[in-house]
Amino acid sequence: MPTKTLMVQGTASHVGKSVLVTALCRLFARRGVKVAPFKAQNMSNNSFVTPDGREIGRAQAVQAAACRLAPRTDFNPVLIKPSGEQTAQMVVNGQVAGHLQASDFGRIKRDHWPVVCEAFARLAGEFDLVILEGAGSPAEINLRDRDIVNMAMAQEARAPVILAGDIDRGGVFAALVGTLALLEPEDRAHVKGFLINKFRGDADLLAPGVKMVEARCGISCLGVVPHWRDLQVPQEDSLGWEDRHDATFRRADTLTIGVVDLPAISNFTDFDALACEPDVRLVRVAGPITHRLEALIFPGTKHTADALRFVKERKLHLVARQVLEAGGKVVGLCGGFQLLGRRILDPDQVESSAVALEGLGLLDVTTSFARDKVTVGVSGRHLASNCPVEGYEVHMGRTSLEAGAVPWLEVRVPGEAAVRQEGASSEDGLVLGTYVHGLFDAPEFRRVFLNGLRERHGWAPLPVQPGRSLDEQIDRLADFTAKHLDLAAIDAILERGL
Repeated sequence: MPTKTLMVQGTASHVGKSVLVTALCRLFARRGVKVAPFKAQNMSNNSFVTPDGREIGRAQAVQAAACRLAPRTDFNPVLIKPSGEQTAQMVVNGQVAGHLQASDFGRIKRDHWPVVCEAFARLAGEFDLVILEGAGSPAEINLRDRDIVNMAMAQEARAPVILAGDIDRGGVFAALVGTLALLEPEDRAHVKGFLINKFRGDADLLAPGVKMVEARCGISCLGVVPHWRDLQVPQEDSLGWEDRHDATFRRADTLTIGVVDLPAISNFTDFDALACEPDVRLVRVAGPITHRLEALIFPGTKHTADALRFVKERKLHLVARQVLEAGGKVVGLCGGFQLLGRRILDPDQVESSAVALEGLGLLDVTTSFARDKVTVGVSGRHLASNCPVEGYEVHMGRTSLEAGAVPWLEVRVPGEAAVRQEGASSEDGLVLGTYVHGLFDAPEFRRVFLNGLRERHGWAPLPVQPGRSLDEQIDRLADFTAKHLDLAAIDAILERGL
């Protein structure tokens, strides 16, 4: 029996494609269907390390979890990681495959379309159903001849397409009709239905517009999914991170934690678990501040040299010193860790034309860039509290500690016996750096870190929040989405195919 396929495309970026695919994957997996996700090309700095030490988009790792599968590179064979407005690193089959200039975007299809087709063919040979995800919009008519992720992939996979629109940002009816109007007939034939995502308000007021789109376009609405502020499934785009935080806090003992808005920020999901804590307010910091911060976090970045220049130009290093002088903490994650050191060396010019840069000098460490990329999962413990931690490393640089820095974590690669000390702390413990992404996902360590900030104010410590596992969050998402989709109509689309 041939593999069935279904594809979710969108009228634009951030309409909720990855979340919808996650929900559908779990709904079909619950029925006992052997289902897998697939996104031919992902453009995101939010990545994840597979068990065999390769790199894919974080969204596809979450979708794999929704299918109750371990993540693998076949789910996302091409990952483009922007390092600037015109440049990006290419990751193909989970490994670095050079750099890409915007002016040569067509190189992806010329060089890597066979890789994409081979990855899909392997999944089609193994699974009963493959749910594909598009990227951006299929109506980017200037890029159609170079497309490998939207209609080119729908044709290759013979996939019926559901077109999703985001009503929260306005103009959803024009976006749906306009997208379909711009498609060539052979592409338009793949679209079998549409849905509206992130709806707020009275659904009865929406009905006339839905009927008009159905009549004009000749396809049915498959659902209107309400906006869900409490969504706690990791998302692909940093816009989702921004939407997660409510500026209203009822607690008098709220901790305000700043996240530096670096260029080419990566792995923004490092902060999702912090944002869910009842006593935490996350704020973006892009320049000098007048309000109090209990902590300031320098996140990962795809281009450390550019980020360093940005920090100094915006005087964000002075913000860090301001936080420290008030008794707060400064944390650097991955590229942010590198920024905090004394020097950044790049003798082979792996990342920039500068062979040596002066860091922020907040940690007594030196980073040297190498051509080989580190991509590995780790687990271990926080040395001071013995709390377990788990995550993954994705970085080009190697950081060495000098006299004024001490490690504060101990980690190992799962399946290996050897342990190593990781990260660097200042002698007073107020400045911390680490390469471990996902560190704050560990509930016990997260609460130790936050209670340490609370202690500074004389506030009582809070207990560990039990929270929900990723699996439980995916189940909640699937339950929520199922209430608002016409699943019978989607089943019929699957049965009919093209």
